[in-house]
Amino acid sequence: MKRFEGTEQYVATEDLQMAVNAAVTLQRPLLIKGEPGTGKTLLAEEVAKSLGLRLIQWHIKSTTKAQQGLYEYDAVSRLRDSQLGDAKVHDIANYIRRGKLWDAFTSEEPAVLLIDEVDKADIEFPNDLLVELDRMEFFVYETGETVKAVQRPIVFITSNNEKELPDAFLRRCFFHYINFPDRDTMSQIIEVHYPGIKQQLVRDALDVFFDVRNVPGLKKKPSTSELIDWLKLLMSDDIPDEILKDKDASKAIPPLYGALLKNEQDVHLLERLAFMHRRESRR
Repeated sequence: MKRFEGTEQYVATEDLQMAVNAAVTLQRPLLIKGEPGTGKTLLAEEVAKSLGLRLIQWHIKSTTKAQQGLYEYDAVSRLRDSQLGDAKVHDIANYIRRGKLWDAFTSEEPAVLLIDEVDKADIEFPNDLLVELDRMEFFVYETGETVKAVQRPIVFITSNNEKELPDAFLRRCFFHYINFPDRDTMSQIIEVHYPGIKQQLVRDALDVFFDVRNVPGLKKKPSTSELIDWLKLLMSDDIPDEILKDKDASKAIPPLYGALLKNEQDVHLLERLAFMHRRESRR
């Protein structure tokens, strides 16, 4: 299998490329952590595209149970059909709903399996998948069959660090933390989204963006995806250059800030900083 080296749509740093390829070589799940908006979910999509593999996505919610990734037995439908005299009730397999792991294990071609935001589920969720991910097989009690992986999938597991993951689960994974992009990497990401964008606009926007991120006490720092949205608005609204170049701290709220700041506490924080600076400057 060829190595992952990033794609035209995804700027992967050298250490991230090494992590992906190491996980593939070791045949271990790759656990990806990082701030929201750093491209954790998109990574699996781009790896699948780059390697020409099928992508199977399992997006985890707070109510998701590990069993759902294997299969679910629909006893209610079987009871209803039995009451209606439906002949298919005699084959219990008709009421087994395959989960995402089942799909990945039985894929004839190697697949990329994304288990997205694993930390959203109950704390026992990761432990409940230990054996299946380790052995690449599971037993279906209702039918008595064992589902084994035809081709071992490449497994990506993302986490936003909302909960601590169990040590036993961590031991079975290859781990990588996606650091927030530095200025040069961010410039490359912007170029991917907006080829040929004015470099002066990029420089000025990045100055404002990283200044905002560096404000102490922000509840939610703006992410890469929010920067991309903000740049789109700046281009479409043709914001005058001098507004972005203005370094006056008394005007701390950036134009079209709603693309960058996502809660009123952070807006009020910047407003207070601007007010305090204006007050100090008048003394």
